[in-house]
Amino acid sequence: MSTGNHKIKIKNSRALTDRKFVNLFEIIYSDKNGNERKWDFVSRQNPPKIGTKAFDVVDAVIIVPWHVSSSRLVVIKEFRMPLNDYQYGFPAGLVDPGEIPEQSAVRELYEETGLKATVIRRSSPPIYVSSGLTDESIVMVYLDCEGEPSNRNAGSAEDIETVFLSRQDAKEMCADPDLKVDVKTWLVMDCFSASGRI
Repeated sequence: MSTGNHKIKIKNSRALTDRKFVNLFEIIYSDKNGNERKWDFVSRQNPPKIGTKAFDVVDAVIIVPWHVSSSRLVVIKEFRMPLNDYQYGFPAGLVDPGEIPEQSAVRELYEETGLKATVIRRSSPPIYVSSGLTDESIVMVYLDCEGEPSNRNAGSAEDIETVFLSRQDAKEMCADPDLKVDVKTWLVMDCFSASGRI
């Protein structure tokens, strides 16, 4: 039971690993009762945003592509190491230094699917994907695209298949308990299956 006079206060954070793309950090904080506690989280930034206050730095983009000539939503089926399985999701990738999210989206879409962006429809503000685990922020970029799918530009560690979805396809995938689907992708597919729009 809270004493009512304290607020959660972060005292310090420290790196537990030193890797290139992601690191584990420990936060030391006091809880609402004034007790000292620890919280582990991962960050793509080193030092993490909690130390730099650079919450305006966007780590990655999620691309929501609409294939104009086929009138289909584009998703990818990609092998994901932590799942040891394939997951359905949207093309995505890290924002390179000097890029704005929309530039990253156009580049990543082509690299992962071979499709070419034609129109950027809209972009989200920076949003957080799993703030209990990470300070990673993403921007969702909705765009129109054209072309034929190809994985010739994907890296050797990327096992990706491009999938075009009709409204009915999206509805069936959302209801299939045997598929592994990224949460952001599931939400967009669910909306698409209900309304026919993205």
